[in-house]
Amino acid sequence: MKKILTCIISLLLLNRVMAQQATPISASMNKVKLDFMLDAGGRPEYKVDYAGKLLINVSRLGIKLANDISLDSNFVVINTERKSVDENWKPVWGEVSTIRNHYEQVTIHLKQKNNLGRLMDIVFRVFEDGVGFRYEFPVQPNLKYFIVSDEVTEFALTGDHKTFWIPGDYDTNEYPYSTTKISEIDNRSVVNGSDDIAVKVCPDKYAVQTPLMMKTADGLYINIHEAALVNYSAMLLHVDTKTLKLKASLVPDAVGNMAYMHAACHTPWRTIIVSNKAGEILTSKIILNLNDPSKIENTSWIKPMKFVGVWWEMQTGKSTWNYSNRSDTVGADGQLIPNHKHGGNTPNVERYIDFASKNGIKGVLVEGWNYGWENWFGNWQENVFSFVTPYPDFDVTAITQYAKAKGVVMIMHNETSGSATDYERQMDTAFRFMNKYGYTSVKTGYVGKIIPRGEHHDGAWMVNHYVRAVQKAAEYHIMIDEHEPVRPTGLQRTYPNWMACEAGRGNEYNAFGHGDKPEHETIMPFTRFMGGPMDFTPGILKVKDFTVLPNKQVHTTLVKQLALYVVLYSPIQMAADLPENYEKYADAFQFIKDVGVDWDDTKIIQAEPGEYITTARKEKGTENWFVGAVTNQDGRDEIAPLDFLNKGQKYIATIYADGDDADWDKNPESYKITSYLVDANTKIKLKLAPGGGAAISIKPVNIDIKGLTKYK
Repeated sequence: MKKILTCIISLLLLNRVMAQQATPISASMNKVKLDFMLDAGGRPEYKVDYAGKLLINVSRLGIKLANDISLDSNFVVINTERKSVDENWKPVWGEVSTIRNHYEQVTIHLKQKNNLGRLMDIVFRVFEDGVGFRYEFPVQPNLKYFIVSDEVTEFALTGDHKTFWIPGDYDTNEYPYSTTKISEIDNRSVVNGSDDIAVKVCPDKYAVQTPLMMKTADGLYINIHEAALVNYSAMLLHVDTKTLKLKASLVPDAVGNMAYMHAACHTPWRTIIVSNKAGEILTSKIILNLNDPSKIENTSWIKPMKFVGVWWEMQTGKSTWNYSNRSDTVGADGQLIPNHKHGGNTPNVERYIDFASKNGIKGVLVEGWNYGWENWFGNWQENVFSFVTPYPDFDVTAITQYAKAKGVVMIMHNETSGSATDYERQMDTAFRFMNKYGYTSVKTGYVGKIIPRGEHHDGAWMVNHYVRAVQKAAEYHIMIDEHEPVRPTGLQRTYPNWMACEAGRGNEYNAFGHGDKPEHETIMPFTRFMGGPMDFTPGILKVKDFTVLPNKQVHTTLVKQLALYVVLYSPIQMAADLPENYEKYADAFQFIKDVGVDWDDTKIIQAEPGEYITTARKEKGTENWFVGAVTNQDGRDEIAPLDFLNKGQKYIATIYADGDDADWDKNPESYKITSYLVDANTKIKLKLAPGGGAAISIKPVNIDIKGLTKYK
């Protein structure tokens, strides 16, 4: 009888387990529904529905480890946990002053059916506009230290979606975007056809970068990325052009591994953002909400700002980064022989300080101020740069005193030339130097091959290096802007001194190579900017004839450059052009002087990736609003309703518009400026030139202004 009871109990337990495997475990929020299943082989799977339609078809989950250990099959569900969260939090800076974090969470506790019985949890968070999930590894006897060799995660698409993508390079994100169907992705044509950045044929010709933006045939917008990337390599997506499945493809380190982990631990979040409105993709806060709260308790020293700098003149050939033409040529006094084009010299820097002070711009960046620029590019060795030794013509003490007297802060520049280990050895020294001379922020650079280990820019070791740099900077109250890093994943919430990154194709590409197509800035917010701010360096007003090189121009109108300060978000914005060009276009430059860098609210008025975006933002702590509208190569007429303004309040709207004859190619510097009285009922008509835009400054007024008419 006892044996019979034991058998019955065992059968009941087995039936219960089988029932668990056969019945989906679900979580939903508004239109989004997540289902988790185990198939007959104990393989974890999931699918996502949106508004009753299948969004992500049944897709596999799991991790593969070194030594042929697979955590992707032979599992049973041993428990599930659920919780609901609905809270608000305030970012130190951002596009809005308050963020709602509202989700349903389900944690699936899995155990493998073998003698070792390894444990793995999969945590899903379902938001109103998408899903985030990650793998967690609890403390356990048979999985302590382990190496990730691959990730099984899939995103099985339901159609051959229109897709905005760049190749899955391990070391750079600075590509122009291609727009094709999923089935047409093959990055060899992009890589081999691009001659304006140093590229190689990517190891996987069907891999693409995240954030990946797609649009379905029936009008759904889908964005796939990751959040909270720490202690793990960046995720690319391998595209199966026949089955239309995307699979996580991780960037290897110097010896081919993807991550080194120690339980208890977890992976980054994988994110799926969805909406039937393009603008709602841009306002999603899923990626920020999946990151940890700030680890910096006192954030009073973290201050968004605009800045100018000794930079564009170097990009355009007016001056150089290097003090001398060669590092091995010295004069009789043993000093480098100057080349007379060095830009980072004291009088020139003081000229920029004067300009910043006069125009209410807080910061001045100087590149090429320190020893090492004579032989840095392609010189892949350590100790190329000193981060505390200025060139002979850069008087750091005098410049510090001059800037302080003018109410301007200096921005440091530390180019590492890819020598990340050397930079880590010098970080404390460099940051103490910044503290001594009053530098509140630093722009770092990682151009070229990472040495000495040969790591990839987007591999796990470098991912952690970028975080270490930000953590170390915080110890010295230094804000940081990283160039050539991995693309951001929302870590600016956790480390709010991480003000911006490059990790994308910015305005500088208009100074060399083929430049950026007019559609470029209408795609970037849906792709690169989804993870965090970018130092795009907008504001080039002399868009033609800015360099001695032939046939070089910025592929926008002048007014579109103004609009980018609103459309492309960053808490640090460079007024990138030369002071003399801003003086030439002083009336247009007024918008750059006025526009905010930190915001209480953001509204997307209209948007379509690859075509157009119109964004309105309310400046933090004021009642001022700013509107930016940009278009691709096609001109268009748009209506911008101002219904976000306070009811009953009058405002003065200054409209910076493309001229009637403006065209990004033929006549890019044609513009007109008009001012009107407006209110919340006003609808402003915008005529955007091909490759053009519009910028509007809206400020409240309490009295009628003589000579100012009401907008009709």
